Amino acid sequence: MSACAFPSLPTRARRSWTAWAVGLAVALAALVLVAPALRWLFWDATWVGQSRAACGPAGACWAMITARAPQILLGFYPAGHGWRVGLAVAMLAVGLAPLAWRRRAGLTMLTAPVGALACLALMGGAGILPSVPSAYWGGLALNLIVGAVSAIFALPIGILLSLARRSTLPVIRILASAYVEAVRAAPLIVVLFAAAVLVPLLIPPQWSLDKLTRAIVAITFFEAAYMAEAVRGGLMAVPQGQREAARALGLKGWQVLVFVVLPQALRTATPALVNSFIGLLKDTSLIYVIGVLDITGVLRNAVSDYAWQGLEPEAYIFVGLTFWLLCFGLSRWSAALERRAARAQGAPS
Repeated sequence: MSACAFPSLPTRARRSWTAWAVGLAVALAALVLVAPALRWLFWDATWVGQSRAACGPAGACWAMITARAPQILLGFYPAGHGWRVGLAVAMLAVGLAPLAWRRRAGLTMLTAPVGALACLALMGGAGILPSVPSAYWGGLALNLIVGAVSAIFALPIGILLSLARRSTLPVIRILASAYVEAVRAAPLIVVLFAAAVLVPLLIPPQWSLDKLTRAIVAITFFEAAYMAEAVRGGLMAVPQGQREAARALGLKGWQVLVFVVLPQALRTATPALVNSFIGLLKDTSLIYVIGVLDITGVLRNAVSDYAWQGLEPEAYIFVGLTFWLLCFGLSRWSAALERRAARAQGAPS
């Protein structure tokens, strides 16, 4: 009897069985690999204690995290003034709040810088509250403040750079292009070291800024180059017909740019910009290498203490999970913005 007498399974059925087999294999692999990890991370872990001696040998020792929680969150900010850190972060959130409303999103260009400056002023004292030098700022709050403040000021600088790269004036176009290409070719850690070590040698002492301020400025101008390329891609995606139609309606050149071109370009560039924001947030962990104690620096100091020596795995796992949660939240927010923009245009989300 020929082989044709036994027809094979339909293609859809074969695909279904293949999907089930692959899914079962992945589930079994996850069970084998994840279950021991969960047992070490949670079930057999020690959560409270004053030293590593209080931790059991079978699980993770999270007692260091709970014991050093104030420093992990606030750094070495003076006791009794932690409310200022929380209020400063809240000011940043209020400044970025217009992004939640589609019709008010443009106000963010005004409210965000005000919120950033108010945040920094409150952290330092602003001449009203007791002064707290930036050397005492630290912890996760510092990562959030550095990331948000740098992003708030890097975006308008990036927009200006992207417009300069498309300028009809050769000098402006060449200078902007040279700056963007030079910054993109340099590692951020080199830029931070230059800001921490070289800048004080090149400027007069009376103009010198503290180390944290120099780091924020360096990160801002570094990330602005990447945002400039994202915005330039959005500008190139705006059809020429949009500009011509706006001109036909009697709009002036700057009105065409502000009310027609830039809103469409920024909407198109949103995924790339959010990707830059995520990279910027992760890059704030590099400020530890110049002596600024962010969450990474605080935990490095903790594991160098004799009472907690040997807990580097727990420290780095905690840092990694913290940044993963923050970056995942940003990615979900980006997806929500894209869906909202798609609904506004009448396109399927």
